[in-house]
Parts: sequence; C-alpha cells; structure tokens
Amino acid sequence: MASFLSAPHSVRLLAFGVAASVIAGPACAQAQARAAQPGDEGTEVAPIDVRGQRAPVYNADTTSSATRTDTALIDTPQAISIVTRDQIDDLSLQSMADVVRYVPGVGYAQGEGNRDALVFRGNTSTADYFTDGLRDDTQYYRDLYNIERVEILRGPNAMIFGRGGLGGLLNRVTRQAGWGLENELHIEAGSDEHFRGTVDFNLEISPKAALRILGLYQDSGSYRDGVTYERFGLNPTASFELTPSTRIQIGYEHFEDRRIADRGVPANPGGTRTNPAGPLDGYQSTFFGDPALSPTDTDVDALNLFAEHTFGNGLIVRNRTRFADYDKFYQNVFPGAVDATGTTVRISAYNNATQRQNLLSQTDVIHEANLGGLDHTLMAGFELGRQETENLRMTGYFPGGTTSVTAPLTNPTINLPITFAQSATDASNTGEATVAALYVQDQIQLTDQVQVLLGVRYDNFEVDFLNRRTGARLETSDGLWSPRLGLVFKPQDNLSFYASYSRSYLPRSGEQMTSLSATTVSLEPEQFDNYEVGAKWNITPILGLTAALYQLDRTNVVVPDPANPGQSILVDGQRSRGLELSATGRINDRWTVIAAYAWQEAEITADQSATVLAGNRLANTPEHSFSVWTRYDFTPTFGAGLGLIREGERFAAADNTQVMGAYTRIDGALFYAVNDSIDVQLNVENLMDEDYFASAHNNNNSTPGAPRSFRIGLTTRF
Repeated sequence: MASFLSAPHSVRLLAFGVAASVIAGPACAQAQARAAQPGDEGTEVAPIDVRGQRAPVYNADTTSSATRTDTALIDTPQAISIVTRDQIDDLSLQSMADVVRYVPGVGYAQGEGNRDALVFRGNTSTADYFTDGLRDDTQYYRDLYNIERVEILRGPNAMIFGRGGLGGLLNRVTRQAGWGLENELHIEAGSDEHFRGTVDFNLEISPKAALRILGLYQDSGSYRDGVTYERFGLNPTASFELTPSTRIQIGYEHFEDRRIADRGVPANPGGTRTNPAGPLDGYQSTFFGDPALSPTDTDVDALNLFAEHTFGNGLIVRNRTRFADYDKFYQNVFPGAVDATGTTVRISAYNNATQRQNLLSQTDVIHEANLGGLDHTLMAGFELGRQETENLRMTGYFPGGTTSVTAPLTNPTINLPITFAQSATDASNTGEATVAALYVQDQIQLTDQVQVLLGVRYDNFEVDFLNRRTGARLETSDGLWSPRLGLVFKPQDNLSFYASYSRSYLPRSGEQMTSLSATTVSLEPEQFDNYEVGAKWNITPILGLTAALYQLDRTNVVVPDPANPGQSILVDGQRSRGLELSATGRINDRWTVIAAYAWQEAEITADQSATVLAGNRLANTPEHSFSVWTRYDFTPTFGAGLGLIREGERFAAADNTQVMGAYTRIDGALFYAVNDSIDVQLNVENLMDEDYFASAHNNNNSTPGAPRSFRIGLTTRF
C-alpha cells in the first residue's frame, strides 16, 4: 500500500474527515431505521454502555493468553495486569509507556526515541511484544487504536510464548468484528498542536458474518523543539460463524509511524559510581543534535488469521497464524558526553534500516476431561515460525570526515551537512530464524481447594546468519526446554494463594537476531529462572487485590575472561527480587480505582566489565514506585479523575554513574456525557508542572518529562 503519510497534510486531514463522515452518516441512519423495523421480536440486542451513567470497567476476570485456555485470573499462578479499553480511554493512553504507568514492576526506557523499550522486573526489552498471542518483535512504537485490552504478564513466559519474555511481556488483544457492537468516532486535540482521530465501524452483514473497520490518523508536535509525530492506521477485520461450533476471524492491518528520533539530553560531567551525576537541567525543550536529520519511519503490514472449532465433550482445536512485513528506518543526530569543563557536548550520528518478515503459526488442542477421578484441562500444541531479517547500519560523517563534532551547550542544536556511509564496524547482515516447538500443559483440580499447573515446551530454534560486510556465515541451533510449574490454593472462591516456577531463554543471536558473532556463537543461551509466590483476592466481583513476591535470576551472561581478555566466559550475572501490589476495580457504581506499588531490588551479581560491577543496580529500575488513579462520577453525566505517579531515583545505565532523580507527577481528567451518544473529555497531564526526567537509554541520553499539557476529546457512538 502506498504511504498515506506521504500525501500532503491538508489531503490527509480531508481524507480522514470524509471517511469518518461517510462511515458515520449511513450508519446513524441505519441505526435509526433498525429501531423501527418489524421482525426484530425475539432478537437479542447487546446492551449499550452509556458513558457517564456507570463507572467504567477497569478490571478483568479471565485471560486465555497466560495458559492458552480460558482461565480465571484468580486461578492463574502468575502476576498479570490487564489494561482494559475503558482504562485506555479514560486515561487517554497514547503509548506502551503510558499503558504500564499503573502496572507494578514494569517501567520503560527511552528506546533511542525510535522504539518501545519496556523494563520488566529490571530487564529492558525491545522484543517481548505480542499481538493476539503471536510475536510482534520488530523495534517500533505500537498504537492502541485497534486494541481491546493490553495484557502484561510478569516473569519468564517461554512455556506459552517461546524464547524471550525474560522478565515479562506485553500482549495486545485486538478488536474483532462481531454482533451487537457500537460504532464510534473519536476526535481529540491538545497541547503542542496535537490532533488525533479514530474510527471504529462495525457492520453486521448477516447473522453469520460481520465486518469491522478501525482507522487512525494522528498529527502532533511536541514540547521538544523540532520533534513531531504522525501516524496512520487501517485495520479491517471480518468474523464468520460458519456453524455454532466453528468460528473464523480474518484481519489485516496497515500501520505507518513517522516521527523524529529524540535522544534527550546528556548528563553533567564527572559522575562516578560513588557520586553519580544527573542529567543537565534547563534543557527541557532543547534538542541536542539535528532534528531535521533524525527521522524515524516505520511501515507495518500484517495479516492475522484465527480459526476455532468445538467438537463437543470438552474438545477444542484452534489455530492462529500471522504474517507480518516490517520496514523500519531511523536516523539520529544525538548527544554524547559533555566535556569536563561543562561547556561543550559531543554530537554523533548514524542510521539503521531493518526489514523483517514474520510467518508464525500456532495450533492448540484443548480438552477438558475427568481422568482418574480428577478434573483436567489439557492443552497441547505446536508452533512453527520463520523470521527473515535484513539489517544495515551507517555512520554519519561530518565536514572534514570526522565522526563527531562538538557544540556549545549554549546552542547544542546543530545544522551541518552529514554524509552517511558504512564504517569498518557497522552492521550489514541478513538472517533467517526458524522455530519448531511442541508444548503440553495440564491444569489439574486436585481438590475443591487445590489446583496444579504443569507445563513444558521444547523449542528447536535455528539461526542462519550472514555478515555481509565480512562474508562470514554463522549458524546456531538451540534445543530449549522451558518448564512451568504452578500451585494454587483457594481457601474460598474469591481468595487464592499461589506458588510458581518458570524458565526462559535468550539465544546468542539476541532478542533482535542481529548480534551473532564468532566469539559467542557456540555459547549456551542466557537463562532466566523465576520463583514467585502471591495472593489474589476478589473483595467483591468488581474489585480485586493482588500481591506477588518474586526472585528472578539471570545466568549464562557473557563477560570477558579476566585471565584472557580475548576470550569470553559465562557468569551468573543478575538477580531481581521484588514485591508487587495492586488494586483494580470499582469500589461502588460511582467510584473506580487503580493502584500499584513495587519494591524492586534489581542488581548485578558478578563483575561484567571494568565499570559494570557486582552490586550495581539495573538501569531504569527504581527501588520504589507507586501509582494510583481514581475516577468518581458525581452525577449520571459528570465525573472526574485524578492520578498520582511516584517514581524513585533510577540509574541511566548499569555502571551507575548517572542518576535520574525521584519525581511525583499528578494527572487529572473531567468527563461529561452530553447525551446517550456523545461524550466530552478533558485530560491534563502533569498538573503541577513537575520538572523531571522520565527515562534514559544510556548515561548521555535522558528524556525530560513533559510539562503540563492537556487533551480534549469528543466521542460519538452510533
């Protein structure tokens, strides 16, 4: 598909407005006509949720992602947070970093201003992202316009999802075509020339077929000088109920993201492990480098297929298949270190192009049966996948052939001609990764109060890697056994205690399969083992509390051999321990709340370099963090929300020489239902205009938090 974002700006806005009008107009007329049509007697009409006349739903009861079976959260021996569509809408969430603000034990890193980089229990990941349970691992910024809910699973998850998922993962569950669904048009505008519009239109073709079209267009500026964001998304889906027992869903998404890669600001000079420095103050909006030469372009085309058949007698067979084509390019002119006198900053540049094609397929067989006098939910299946990746990096050369220049701190935004070419060390490679996996799981009801979960997965993961720069070809083949054990004790139906163990691996090709080298190709994969105990208490059917206490060990970490620096050895290099507490749901029909607290002791356990030493804390991981959001509906048409986010100090890198200070941010919202079909909403972030740093990529790339900003949105349902 030709790029929508390459069209003139006025054309894009006009196209979005016309499309929304074309969809909304006939649909409204159709809805009004349907109310008067004869022959509707006996037809069950899905209830329509009226915003402002009920508290929104922030809690969920079940998940199928964590076990591949429909399992109540209270019966799942794992820490899981689910961000519902109502929560996404009420908080006006815009990104994956926003999604995890009220999730304990999960934070975010900067991601060099071009990709999602969440931090799960101290482990930063750019690849542990899934869509409807299938891997979506290319580095880019994901959106929420077509998402029904977001599931955040903590701890290793290889038994269900395969390699990776080291400290946790994020799974986006997409909206699907169906019956009895409302249509929706949402328009919002706000600070820094923000504009965003989304369309959700559902068409019931027949009692057996439905079509849904979801669309997005966004054009926004930023509090950061020269930084812009533009997005376009189109996601049609179709659902078919071939028989009462057979269901098929087909979906295709085209998504474009155009933005400026912003690496933030550097740190003050002179930071040490015993006396760390902080990021430069007073540069909240200043771009270090050249925003005009720092574009990030992402195009995603994905086809998703789902089929399920229920045979009866508790037997279900389902398949999910996803083909996704990713085209990602980013270029950045960014800051390095500030000189010892604190007067100049070093500026460098590079670009990187990645193309990836994923073809992934999972087939599950689920059978509920009574065997040996015990109730079992058996699940077995296999996964087949192929991922083809091309990667090319080029270094930026400034006038005179240098790879960096210095700029005065009084004016660090530069405007110089830069030539991009391959250096002797820049990556240029292709790779093909294939996976063939088998897995089996049994959920056993031992007694009325005791459940056991047993599972194991075997992955045959192979990588064929070609370094085009040197001509060297490397191949790896890993056989990965990933066990999972869980025990649930329920003294009463609304209260459970659990204990669990799980394991996952990271092969030597890295999470992006682009880092294989001759020195690491023969080494064992990194291993992650998670030990966890927890409790889940549904105080009422609409309000739940959870607690999790865990230890996550990372082993087989590659470090230089102190006795022979030219060689590498493996060490047990990292441990995360923590406590996670959360409360989610409704206190009553008017009052809704989300609260999260995390204590994390995430540290290096063995020296890994001259600066990354045992005892150092992991990057972007506060020891203490707390957040709470509450919404109260004062009348059937008017409500308000208030949120508080508290983050402790965080190190920018594992050498612990630069630190970002603790901060407290307060957000707010107002909700007004004009009538049963139209809502108006105001969201204000950082009400007190707190000056803080949100995240970092390394010691010299820290992102200032946004100042006070607002968004006002209008939603109409028809």
